[in-house]
Amino acid sequence: MSRDDTGLLVVDVQEKLISLVPEHERIIWNIRRLIDGASLFKIPVLATEQYPKKLGGTAAELASRLPRIAEKTAFSCVGCEEIAHQLEQSSAPKWLVVGIETHVCVQQTVFDLMANGFRVYLAVDAVGSRFEVDSRTAIARMDAAGATITSTEAALFEWCQASSIPEFKQISAMVKESPPK
Repeated sequence: MSRDDTGLLVVDVQEKLISLVPEHERIIWNIRRLIDGASLFKIPVLATEQYPKKLGGTAAELASRLPRIAEKTAFSCVGCEEIAHQLEQSSAPKWLVVGIETHVCVQQTVFDLMANGFRVYLAVDAVGSRFEVDSRTAIARMDAAGATITSTEAALFEWCQASSIPEFKQISAMVKESPPK
């Protein structure tokens, strides 16, 4: 995964549902750092909301940093016409997927991305489900199916690639941030 071949896909981090996910503050924090890193490296970022009329909008801390957020009713982001079109138009063969819920929209998106020929990475500290068993099981299934399991900090450093680049200082500051309590 590098800044030249990867996109970031933020799946359904909506206020009404994210607050039900254990450690949601940490998940939002990690996704925010990935969005900021993607912005720094000009990595394409796509984002979705699952049926926002019922589940509300994206968490405010993330929404203000995201480009257009596509509305969907299909669980998989690939089932969203707008996202499918953006994926088709993108030159990124690899996608880092983050969001909620791990066992529903994230998992179905990962499987569909892989079925469509994309290489998929999953930042496990930037996904979650209401119940740990669902999240843990989904991560194991995606790993077994061929998704590459990673973390927020690992992804940021992979995008950075070397400490000699001008952006390193900003990436270094991001990884030194204190996590939410």
